[in-house]
Amino acid sequence: MYNDSTVTRPSSARVAGYLSKGLARWNIIRCLLPEYDRLVHLKRCLTSGSRQPVDAILGWGLKPTSTRARRLAAQRGLPYVAIEDGFLRSLGLGVNYSQPHSLVVDYSGIYYDATRPSDLEHLLNEAMFTASELERAEGAMRRLRELRLSKYNHAPDRPLAPAGRPRILVVDQTRDDASITHGLADATSFDAMLERAIADHPDAEILIKTHPDVIAGRKQGYLTQAKTHPRCRLIGEDINPWALIDAVDAVFVVTSQLGFEALMAEKPVYCFGMPFYAGWGLTRDTLRCERRQRRRTLPELFAAAYLRYCRYANPYTGQASTLETTIDLIADQKRQRDRLAGRWLAIGFSSWKRAFVKDFLGPASSVHFVRGDHPLAQQADGHDRLVVWGQKVTDEIKDFCAANDIQLWRMEDGFVRSVGLGVDLTRPLSLAFDSRGLYYDANHTNDLEQLLEHSEFEPALLTRAARFRERLIELKLSKYNVHGKTPPHLPRERIGSRRIVLVPGQVESDASIAQGSPEIKTNQALLEAVRENRPDAFVIYKPHPDVVSGARVGVIGKSARGLFDLELVDCDIIDLIDIADEIHTMCSLTGFEGLMRGVEVHTYGLPFYAGWGLTHDRIRSPRRQRRLSLDALIAGSLLVYPTYVDPATGEFCNADTAIELMQQQRSRYRGLPMRVRLYRLYRNLFSRRQ
Repeated sequence: MYNDSTVTRPSSARVAGYLSKGLARWNIIRCLLPEYDRLVHLKRCLTSGSRQPVDAILGWGLKPTSTRARRLAAQRGLPYVAIEDGFLRSLGLGVNYSQPHSLVVDYSGIYYDATRPSDLEHLLNEAMFTASELERAEGAMRRLRELRLSKYNHAPDRPLAPAGRPRILVVDQTRDDASITHGLADATSFDAMLERAIADHPDAEILIKTHPDVIAGRKQGYLTQAKTHPRCRLIGEDINPWALIDAVDAVFVVTSQLGFEALMAEKPVYCFGMPFYAGWGLTRDTLRCERRQRRRTLPELFAAAYLRYCRYANPYTGQASTLETTIDLIADQKRQRDRLAGRWLAIGFSSWKRAFVKDFLGPASSVHFVRGDHPLAQQADGHDRLVVWGQKVTDEIKDFCAANDIQLWRMEDGFVRSVGLGVDLTRPLSLAFDSRGLYYDANHTNDLEQLLEHSEFEPALLTRAARFRERLIELKLSKYNVHGKTPPHLPRERIGSRRIVLVPGQVESDASIAQGSPEIKTNQALLEAVRENRPDAFVIYKPHPDVVSGARVGVIGKSARGLFDLELVDCDIIDLIDIADEIHTMCSLTGFEGLMRGVEVHTYGLPFYAGWGLTHDRIRSPRRQRRLSLDALIAGSLLVYPTYVDPATGEFCNADTAIELMQQQRSRYRGLPMRVRLYRLYRNLFSRRQ
């Protein structure tokens, strides 16, 4: 993955040492340093007086915290390898411990140090780029612009009010930042930049973007005195850089990365320091770096910095990744963060659900859990959204929301949920938040139905959906992913030419049947309908896991035993789907899982995946007029609609990440822990069955 660079990597270096605890904190460090077999923490060795043999010393770039590491490397005559955050880092800030999605690893310098060469500078001076690589660069830049992604993506994206005159953006930075002192700049560079912007644009409003900590007095900047100038306006609040770039005609920087993003937006960029993107003929520079002699196009500069110099990994799975997949992940995180931002009231959540609901609402939200079934009038103050679990909406709750202008949302389990049953209190990796209704309620519309009926699915999203389906099938994942027995061999002489029909049982008291299957509501009635429609078929009946566990209603009577040929209780549902010719269901998710695996599906209710031209349906909905491809159905139902959270960090992830996490969980699964077995015993003996 990393052999595109023209910089020679040490072939014999197998062990790297580090002093900074921060390096050990990030999950992606080890997978992004494949040139080393082991990473060792040297501080323990220094404390004990021992001398751990290593081949290189790692440290955080040229930050003050790296001083001891660089000194130790010099003392031992070892290479110092600089590690830094990548140019597309994360949704949140590193100071808030958000896991990074990318890093740069530099053997000769670091990209923001213009006083000496770096690996990135070597690339830009010497590398050749293929047509396909430049095409990748163009596509990635286009997606970053469209998705409005930056290095950090925590800031709200809101447009600036129109000014009625030209605007120029001047970017301040925090005083004595390493990128300034090593970018051939100082305080006079900021003064010169501001003077030039004011002088060259006499009719413009000068927007000065400074750090929020500078406005709050926690840090110092360089241009806070400009607030007294009649044409200057300080912007200290967090705001998406693309919102600033959209509002201006030109951008003035010293060394800020915002200047490179302005280049991607095709805005003129004036540099008063020497950032990595200056000196290549793309910016209007006040300084020169004699080492930078070559003229580069923007796609070449992007390809060098983002495709070759940066290394990418998924911080939740710990697996190496690509720029494109990283863009997908951070864009999904940002979309869900923005969608769920708000001040929430939550009603009807048990204590164990409360433990994870806050993570699913995201970092831009707050939540207050209401005791009892109904909120009090005074609890409306300061809240704009209310969420309930499933069908627990009452008329009183609806009236409360209407009277207080609070938006009512529902929440349910997602379609690819966990390794283990929800009824066993297994924490989910996905939940579905819906502002209109519930995806299984066929009587009313919902966000998923609206998404599937009206959304335009871009080719890139459909391609991703196809890859997701292939990976889901390869991993043999389903909603709950509970290990099951291998199905018995079905000799062809027993079946003959009969088609194999799989009938998945459901929890008969479940709201999905009450709201999504108006005609057939019991497992026995379903089996009767299947046998009537397929009198000669070989019917396999698979009871629902929650029913088998003793937690829910749905056990069939003895009279139903003659309606099927074989009952398989403990078998893995995916194995059964693989041997089936058809699946007949009221509204079970098994039908959707069968669709994804190319099985013919017949529905007797109206599940979310029916009515789009992909299933044989007994019931139709006049709201569902569109014909969808399977990839479009998957894109809407699995990639866009649910919310996914990594249980280890509590951060948003996405569908692609969730199935890899499930696979990792499943590989570690060793059966039900004792606490769950005891809970099942208590539940089945003392709880009232619903």
